[in-house]
Amino acid sequence: MSIGAARRAQDLTGTGRVATGKTLGQRLWAARWCYLFMAPSLILTAGFTLYPTIMSWYFSMLDWSGFGSDRDWAGLENYREIIRDDLFWNAYVRSFLFTIVGAPIKIGLALVVALILNDASFKLAPLFRTLFFLPVVTSSAIIGIVMTFVFSPIDGPINLALLQIGLIDVPRDFLGDPDTALWTVVAVYIWKWFGVTMIYWLAALQIVPQDLYEAARLDGANRWQLHRTITLPMIIPFALVIVLITVVSALNIFGLVQTMTGGGPFFATEVMEIYIYRNAFGAGQIPRLGYASAAAVFFGITVLGLSLLQGWGLRKANAARSQLKPQ
Repeated sequence: MSIGAARRAQDLTGTGRVATGKTLGQRLWAARWCYLFMAPSLILTAGFTLYPTIMSWYFSMLDWSGFGSDRDWAGLENYREIIRDDLFWNAYVRSFLFTIVGAPIKIGLALVVALILNDASFKLAPLFRTLFFLPVVTSSAIIGIVMTFVFSPIDGPINLALLQIGLIDVPRDFLGDPDTALWTVVAVYIWKWFGVTMIYWLAALQIVPQDLYEAARLDGANRWQLHRTITLPMIIPFALVIVLITVVSALNIFGLVQTMTGGGPFFATEVMEIYIYRNAFGAGQIPRLGYASAAAVFFGITVLGLSLLQGWGLRKANAARSQLKPQ
């Protein structure tokens, strides 16, 4: 290595005299263009994410409708009330029920489809990738409104198809029946966001070396053995990230549920986001922004705990995977 290259390496690692001799102000000035280009994103994030998050904690301590200047300090009273509210716990459990059912199905189906589309011999793979991804770029509100017509008991195409093939004798109101409304929304959620999870899996599959497959085929391994012994162990760290992203997305389905059912019928599809919205903006009742903020904080802490747990699992998986590498 040349002397100039060694000095540049020292600068990059921070071990040379040039790097350690600079003050904080000098380093910030040297990277001023980076911070300048980052400034719009940082400002938007601070204004629309960080500030509302901090203020929701403050609002959760108030007895406030969200309108007017009358703000009475309530302390932890809002939290005590949500703990005693059966509708809160029903929405809380329903949100996780939605996730427990919808996320695994979406993850599993997307993995199977990604394995098929990742096959180089499948010439129509680009076409199917586009078709599966099209619903993703469509607004959730538009999808929800269209689906109310698709599942309508009055000339809805789903009911007409089921009647023609003889699976039902009379039209079913899928979104108006408390027994089927939630599962109908789950099915639409899986279809709408299927393409994102599929793309994640396709990206993960790109890191698997093709020479491993070729060597295994020479040893007589079939397709199932290739995926079981090579593909799945290689993509486990990516799988944990995909699970985390999918679980969090399944807990954020306000637009779809609001436009399809509005939380009904009889609160059968009221997930936490709908519950918070209903209390904050008073759908048929007096708005209670402080109470809704307390419910949001409570639910947010739960989601944060799940994220930290999955992050811990990701680190464990990476550590186990690194031990398998040859020394």
